[in-house]
Amino acid sequence: MVAIAKSVVSLLILVTFAGALAGGAEAQGRTKIRYALGDVISIDELPLLIAVERAKARGVDVEVTAFKSEEVATQAVINGQADVGHGTPYGALQRVNVPIRFFYQLSALLFFPVVNKDSYKSWKDRDGQESALQGRGSGTEAIMLLAAKQHGIKYGNLSYVPGSQVRALALLKGNIKATILDAPNKNRVMKEAPDKFIILPLGNVKASDEALFATKEFLDKNQAGVAIFLEELIKVNRAINANPKWVLEERKKLGLLKELPAKMEDEILPFFQEASQNGVFPNDGGGESAAKNDLEFYGLSGALKGENLKVDDFWHFAPLKAALAHVK
Repeated sequence: MVAIAKSVVSLLILVTFAGALAGGAEAQGRTKIRYALGDVISIDELPLLIAVERAKARGVDVEVTAFKSEEVATQAVINGQADVGHGTPYGALQRVNVPIRFFYQLSALLFFPVVNKDSYKSWKDRDGQESALQGRGSGTEAIMLLAAKQHGIKYGNLSYVPGSQVRALALLKGNIKATILDAPNKNRVMKEAPDKFIILPLGNVKASDEALFATKEFLDKNQAGVAIFLEELIKVNRAINANPKWVLEERKKLGLLKELPAKMEDEILPFFQEASQNGVFPNDGGGESAAKNDLEFYGLSGALKGENLKVDDFWHFAPLKAALAHVK
């Protein structure tokens, strides 16, 4: 749930990494995963894109579709139009009868509330004011709702603007006065207009920014393919945490994100260095500790309803355990 600098990529366009299969017999031996991403694709998706390519080499074809919002991507999984979802729609999944479970933490939250300092200087100044967020049920929304509770304020209108880069540009142009940004776009805004914006304090926030979820039925029927995909995600995270420069080498070797805007090129390494230092990409897929942190955080923020929430009602750990058993 790290999102992060978002390059505007055509929405609702299928990004297919599977490639053409050599023949019918080979196709039958491969696993296909229809992956629903509720956001535009940019540098924070590089670990995912690298793992997709590595899984493909092992017979698992992951087809990533970028939808216009996390809500739409979540509905695609609920309705059976996609196999695996990407996000943290705890509230939405709590309300449906379909047995959908989270099974892997892609990234932990690392966001920054950035405001125009001519309009706001503290959280109290934000009472009754507008905010631009990633989407309904997103980690950015949960963070802002929790901050409102902690500081005893209520926001005015909440607008949903997918893409941290889009929100950063809107801040710089003066179209919005307050939003929440990932690390690269926070850095960009503060570099381009250091005297115009300030960052409001958040305190210690522990929860998923992005996680993977799917129906229990899909996970049970595709155990081997899902395990391979998770193995590659885990190995990519470990390589990045050991040496953030590794992601630059893999991106070049695999030819990923060729259309990334020039301004974002220089943000790749600093982002992954900061993410690595702050534990954004887990070496173990999150597991039970991530699940418990999520229930506490999304419960406090109001995204999850009720008391005595049970981890097993939201997470299924067997796929992650199977993957970890094969990663050295």
